[in-house]
Amino acid sequence: MSQKLPTLVATSVVRGSQQGESHGGIFTINFEEQAGQQHVDWNSGDINFEGRGADRGLRGIAFDGDDIYVAASDELFCYDRDFNISASYRNRYLHHCHEISRHDRILFLTSTGFDSLIAFDLDQKAFVWGFHLMEIDRKWGGHTFEPRSDTGPRSMNNFHVNSVFVNATGIYFSGLMTPALLHLNQQYEVSTVCSLPTGSHNAQPFREGVLFNDTANNAVRYVGRDGRSQEFSVKEYPESEIRFTNIDDSKIARQAFGRGLCAVNDKLIAGGSSPSTISLYDLEADLTAATVNLSMDIRNAVHGLEVWPYD
Repeated sequence: MSQKLPTLVATSVVRGSQQGESHGGIFTINFEEQAGQQHVDWNSGDINFEGRGADRGLRGIAFDGDDIYVAASDELFCYDRDFNISASYRNRYLHHCHEISRHDRILFLTSTGFDSLIAFDLDQKAFVWGFHLMEIDRKWGGHTFEPRSDTGPRSMNNFHVNSVFVNATGIYFSGLMTPALLHLNQQYEVSTVCSLPTGSHNAQPFREGVLFNDTANNAVRYVGRDGRSQEFSVKEYPESEIRFTNIDDSKIARQAFGRGLCAVNDKLIAGGSSPSTISLYDLEADLTAATVNLSMDIRNAVHGLEVWPYD
C-alpha cells in the first residue's frame, strides 16, 4: 500500500505588493486531494514599505497544542486551529524575523535585523533570552542578552540570520552571509557544522546529514555525513504561464526560488518555491512525488512550511 500523502501548512510573502493589496497569507495544502486552501489573507495596514519588502507577509510557523504560532516581521502571532488570532507579542529586538522553531516550552525566533536569535517562553508568554551572533578574527562567537531590557545589541544585519532549527542537541542556525550551518551549545559556544552554498535557506540536521534549500542553484539537497548527496530540482514553469513577470521591481521573487522546507518523515520531505508552489520529494525513490501550486503570481513566494499536525 502506498503511503498516505500529508497535509501541510504554509505561509507566503508577496514581493512588490502595494498598500491595499495582499501581502501573503496562511494556507493548508492537502496532497491527497492535490489542493490548497487559504485561511488568512495578510493585508495589515501598518506594514512598512521601505526596503526589500522585508516587512511584508507571514513567515515561520510552529505549533504548541492547539496554538499555531506564526511570525511576521516584527511580531509573533498566536492563532487557534480555525486561524483566528488569539494573541500577539512584540519585542524591541525582534526585527525582520524569518524562521521559528519550538523545542520543549521554548520558541526560538530569528531576528535578522539584529543578527540574533530570541527565545519566547510559551508558559510565561514572554521573550526571555537572546543571543547575538558575532564574527571575531574569522571565528564565530557571540553573547547572550536580556530582551526585556534596553541593553541588547544595536540593529545590524551583517549575517542575515534567517533559519533556526532546535532539538535536544542544541540550536542550529544559519544566514545568507554565514555561509555555514552553525551550532550553539549549552555553553553558548558557536561551532560550524558544515559549509553551505551561498544563498542557502532552511538548513537543518536530518538523518545523518544536513538538509537545505540550495536556493541559488534551484535545488533541494540532502548531504550525508559520508559526503553523498541527493539533489531535487525545484519546480519551474513555462514563462507564458507566470503572471506579473513584466514588473520591473528588484523586490520581485524570481521563479524557482526555493524557501520553506520540512521533513514529513524519514523518507519524505517538502519544499516551497516561487511562484507559490509546494513539492514533495521522495528520498527513497529519488523523485519528486507531488506538486501543488497556490498561485502563478511570480511575486507570491512560499516562506514558512510545516506538517499540519491536526489530521
